[in-house]
Amino acid sequence: MKRFILSALFVVCTILSLFSATVDTVKVFSPSMKKEIKTVVIKPNSTNESTQLPVLYLLHGYSGRYDGWIKEAPHLADLADSYDMMIVCPDGGYGSWYWDSPVDPAFRYETFVARELISYVDSNYNTIPSREGRAITGLSMGGHGGLYLGFRNQDIFGACGSICGGVDILPFPENWDMAQRLGKLSDNPARWEEYSVMGQLHLLRAGSIRIIFDCGTEDFFLEVNQRLHNELLYRNIPHDFILRPGGHNPRYWGNAVKYQILYFHDFFASAK
Repeated sequence: MKRFILSALFVVCTILSLFSATVDTVKVFSPSMKKEIKTVVIKPNSTNESTQLPVLYLLHGYSGRYDGWIKEAPHLADLADSYDMMIVCPDGGYGSWYWDSPVDPAFRYETFVARELISYVDSNYNTIPSREGRAITGLSMGGHGGLYLGFRNQDIFGACGSICGGVDILPFPENWDMAQRLGKLSDNPARWEEYSVMGQLHLLRAGSIRIIFDCGTEDFFLEVNQRLHNELLYRNIPHDFILRPGGHNPRYWGNAVKYQILYFHDFFASAK
């Protein structure tokens, strides 16, 4: 009897493994930065290998790295399977803010994520190679990156988001290595405006890109997220904005990403 149970368990585990997402780490060469960048690729076990998959680009926060999301939110693999989408988590460097830095040529992360990485993913996987099959979001610094890159690259991404994002950088001139990438705020006020999410709102038109962002009520980025929400309302830009109890921590991010993935799944379905 024990042998039968063990055999049955082995069969069940084997069957489950055949229908679970794969989580791989790949090295993507960046011509603009002349280096390889590690990237986690979560690929659902699609029932039809010929089906082109939509891709969510998911960015980490300040001091994070490429494997941060899958370590802190391992349920991402299940979500990729449930919604039949790829999830790609690139390394965004230590304090890059996903900019092409105007003062440090070693930081060309807008070019990497929005051009070079997408070219690699579309060349090596069976994806939907258009904005209708791409979305981008992230946490904290990556939340800034999700909206900043989304707003500036609407030909590439059809939807974008942010989780607890630093969507307005001007209140934080001494924080998170930003002055090293932009120069001091006191010396470069116009540049700081330009490199903030708030400085990209002129690029938006009603319906030009789908937008979702959220923040915890105890988060230190709460005020800037509320300001972004109010400014989008003033400009008549449709968006989803969610406030829920929580702080700036992995527990909040791991919960919030579930709702954002559902949002992006609905976008992908509507864009077919």
